[in-house]
Amino acid sequence: MSFTWFVGTRYFKSRQKQAFISLITFLATAGIAVGVMALIVVIAVMTGFESELQNRILGIESHVLVMRYGESVADIAATVDKVESIDGVQSAAPFIYSQVMLRSSHGVTGAVLKALDPSRPGPPIFVAKTLSLSDALAGAAPDDAAGKAPGLILGQVTAEKLKVTVGDPIYLISPLGKGSAGNQMPTVMRFSVSGIFQTGMNEYDGAMSFIRLDVAQHLLQMPGQASGLEVRVADIYRAKQIADAIVGRLGFPFWARDWMQMNRNLFSMLRLQKTVMFIILTLIVLVAAFNIASALIMMVMEKTKDIAILKTMGATNRHIRRIFVFKGLVIGCLGTAVGGILGFILCAILKRYPFIKLPGDVYFLTTLPVSLRAVDVATIGLSTVVICFVATLYPAASASTLDPVDGLRYG
Repeated sequence: MSFTWFVGTRYFKSRQKQAFISLITFLATAGIAVGVMALIVVIAVMTGFESELQNRILGIESHVLVMRYGESVADIAATVDKVESIDGVQSAAPFIYSQVMLRSSHGVTGAVLKALDPSRPGPPIFVAKTLSLSDALAGAAPDDAAGKAPGLILGQVTAEKLKVTVGDPIYLISPLGKGSAGNQMPTVMRFSVSGIFQTGMNEYDGAMSFIRLDVAQHLLQMPGQASGLEVRVADIYRAKQIADAIVGRLGFPFWARDWMQMNRNLFSMLRLQKTVMFIILTLIVLVAAFNIASALIMMVMEKTKDIAILKTMGATNRHIRRIFVFKGLVIGCLGTAVGGILGFILCAILKRYPFIKLPGDVYFLTTLPVSLRAVDVATIGLSTVVICFVATLYPAASASTLDPVDGLRYG
């Protein structure tokens, strides 16, 4: 056992003459524990929000969006083959995108119409618990002989607004009608509600509607054409590189945007909030670090005679500094460990028992999502220990510069 280790542990085991110093030490440890616990819980919740939002957005939108400047994609099959031949691309599917009006017997609302090819993999949206969007669109084909109208799939919020259920008739009004530019009439087409989906995000459940690609081509007068391609990739974090490769393969006038570019403002806001909360909650740790410094300064004043005796016995300034740095780091590490354990327990409770409810019309979730990452925990723990170490430097330096003669005389 080294000399500094031996003396440092003796200082922890020995009874201090002033109970006030012990109280400050306890408060410093408790403050660090509370700060670390709050940091872990808040960062875990904000990381959960970011992760859940990312998963839900990518469950509806494509990883990479490919379109042409000012015109639609005409040669769909050849374009899809070129895109799918690029390394890292899982699938590419044509789509048509348009803004329409939906009218039922109970009301009218605007909607974003998206037409997909049911024979190709689409977004992982479930219209029912076991029925995917692609399967629902496959069964939404019109049948003129039987008088069956084409199917339209609505979001839960839109269906509630129009007061329709599965099987009810609904009319789709498109501004892209027939006629000349000066005498153009909107196109009205009768559909049947073939499914209702719910993603948990009002931005999509209250705006998006889906139909078959062939029906949209007839409705919007785009025979054999598509607005663009939805591309899904194997690694979502390589989406930008794959988007650049797609543009390089297809050439002008094609352009591509990845999911991070399309949602840049939203994710930038979440990262900024996470950083700000980390800085604010670190102030709790800083207050506790000041308590560590206060406890060590008072301890130096109490142990003046002991320090002088140690120096007369051969202890160097470095030995004295290490003794007080050791004590401060033990307090900091103990508080960090206790706070980490409490943070883990609280996160586990929030994840298993979601007793905190959120308003679904304000947030896209009804409970707090919790996602604890090792890198976040390591950052919090390391930052706390560094702050505690810095807090010990001044008291340790003051103790090391103590004159042994003055210590023995006035100690």
